[in-house]
Amino acid sequence: MEHSENTRVKIPALVHLTRLGYKYLSLKETKQYIYKNTNIFRNIFCESINQINNKSFSIEETDKIIAELEIQLGNDDLGKTFYNTLINGFNGIKLINFEDIDNNNFNVVTELTYKNGEDEFRPDIIPLINGIPLSFIEVKKPNNREGILAERNRINERFSNPKFKKFVNLTQLLVFSNNNEYDERSIVPIQGAFYGTSSYSNIFFNYFREEDASIRNNVKPINENEEEKILIDTNYVTLKGTPEYDTNLDVNTPTNRIITSLFAKGRFLKILKYGIAYVEKLDENGIIQIQKHIIRYPQLFATLAIEKKLNQGMNKGIIWHTQGSGKTALTYFNVKYITDYFAKQGKIAKFYFIVDRIDLLDQASKEFTARGLKVEKVNSKEEFIKNIQTIGEVGTTGKSTITVINIQKFSKESIVKQSDYNVEVQRIYFLDEAYRSYKHNGSFLANLMASDRKAIMIALTGTPLIGNEYSSKDVFGDYIHKYYYNRSIADGYTLKLIREGIETSYRSYLDKTLKEIEAIKGMVKEEDIYSHHKYVSALVEYIVNDFSDTKTRLNDNSIGSMIVCESAKQARAIFEELNNYENITSALILCDEDDKETRGIEQNDFKEGKIDILVVFNMLLTGFDAPRLKKIYLGRIIKAHNLLQTLTRVIKIIDMDMLLTLQTLGRNSTKQIKHILKNCKVN
Repeated sequence: MEHSENTRVKIPALVHLTRLGYKYLSLKETKQYIYKNTNIFRNIFCESINQINNKSFSIEETDKIIAELEIQLGNDDLGKTFYNTLINGFNGIKLINFEDIDNNNFNVVTELTYKNGEDEFRPDIIPLINGIPLSFIEVKKPNNREGILAERNRINERFSNPKFKKFVNLTQLLVFSNNNEYDERSIVPIQGAFYGTSSYSNIFFNYFREEDASIRNNVKPINENEEEKILIDTNYVTLKGTPEYDTNLDVNTPTNRIITSLFAKGRFLKILKYGIAYVEKLDENGIIQIQKHIIRYPQLFATLAIEKKLNQGMNKGIIWHTQGSGKTALTYFNVKYITDYFAKQGKIAKFYFIVDRIDLLDQASKEFTARGLKVEKVNSKEEFIKNIQTIGEVGTTGKSTITVINIQKFSKESIVKQSDYNVEVQRIYFLDEAYRSYKHNGSFLANLMASDRKAIMIALTGTPLIGNEYSSKDVFGDYIHKYYYNRSIADGYTLKLIREGIETSYRSYLDKTLKEIEAIKGMVKEEDIYSHHKYVSALVEYIVNDFSDTKTRLNDNSIGSMIVCESAKQARAIFEELNNYENITSALILCDEDDKETRGIEQNDFKEGKIDILVVFNMLLTGFDAPRLKKIYLGRIIKAHNLLQTLTRVIKIIDMDMLLTLQTLGRNSTKQIKHILKNCKVN
């Protein structure tokens, strides 16, 4: 028998799904029940609705519900309306029973036709919940690089085709696998088993690395009747018993592993209910676009770890996730998850996201609002006193609420009064970047701790303090979950950093310039030396030329860069010098500038590609995410946690050895980088 993607991957995967409790359906026997415009299986949908809701609807009555769902699926909202119905029900009728897993019907079919007019496609494997095709799995045979790339392109082409909009809006989870292990050396994910969610443009495929070994307990022995049905229906009866088939039935093949991780019944329902986010983003024309995000595996396992700690009675702990891993998104997913967790105990959960800088407060508020949360900002200590003494609940809009607050707003008076302690209320504090203003002997932290002794405190950090006067664990307890920098690189969430030294010719030129400046009588302040026009002129000339060469080398005119300066005086001098270059646009952002509105506009302009270079001093080293920032010029020594935070904003680091006296930056930066990356388990 000639082996193909069917024999090597698809048929074993179908059988594996039956080991997870999915019942195989033959399209030959069920095609008359398929509602063509949505591919919902009418008979199973009717049976499931009655079973879940204890009703006795006729199939004609449930057809009317399907017709209403079809209208929702026709919206240009990437399925947001349908998703809300899926999770919350239709006119009081549950479509899925999220509380009782076994009160749902799980099925799987193969080669179901998705069709609109002359356009059609047939996914390899389609798992169903209650007759609804909420996901599909595409497989390719191993070691077929060109075929893999072609298949990925086809998926994107299908999802961008307006004729398939209803099916795109219907799809919540999709998997792509060629049954190979991940190629850790490849930047582009083309080998392995990946997952994503629907998009009208380019689908982002995520890695999945299982962290809970108990998930394998969901895998049962092969049901021979189900296996025989699959082999007969697909005309592969002679496959049974062959060595190739037996090998690919192994539960540990890459395809079967990700199927277990994502489609084990309980896991699938959790991802559906808590792991999908609709995010509103402004495009380059200022028009709101809806993106659909799916929970990343480290966010999923952090959420499950929080639940485990809560079950153990934990009231504080640390989530150590490297920069760029999506801690704001993690908080969003947990607002949904923890709300239901405490609702089952008859408690109302009230959430706080605590920051220590105004710009981070504004950024976090925007991110939560974009995901659909109602955000309450606290503008004064008096407002917070009132806030903390009220019961948190879902507002009249139906949106969950989170209070975003600067830690400085906590005072001795912002305390839950004894009479206000209510077993029905549970406050949860998420502390962003928990290392700067949360010192164990600081008044801010003392006020925070005293505000509600029963509050749960979850510290979020990418760079915990280790081995200093005190460590983060001394303040916030043990680690709940960890996700390191090197794993984030391998998973494609953080791009690898490359350190470039300044060219020898320019190093010598700058060295000579420094000596000339130092020779000037009376020039003694270091700040004056590095902000001197002669030095700044030579420095900016190098940066502009290097930046231009980089765009040419990468064949990418959209990239941006940042110059991190030694002083505000040097930053202003560099910014003024950049204004002499007509082909370069730049903006100056300083910590001592009061015009926060202008500062915010400049940041957004940079993110949207209107500004080439940001010149900064003590700003944007943390909490600033702009995908087009691909190069940073370090003009000062950045110490401790700030160094790694700065580095993870970019993929290219230009280490300017000559920007500081005695050529110290090159040596110190290298030592700091190695030290911090070592602490972050980076090789």
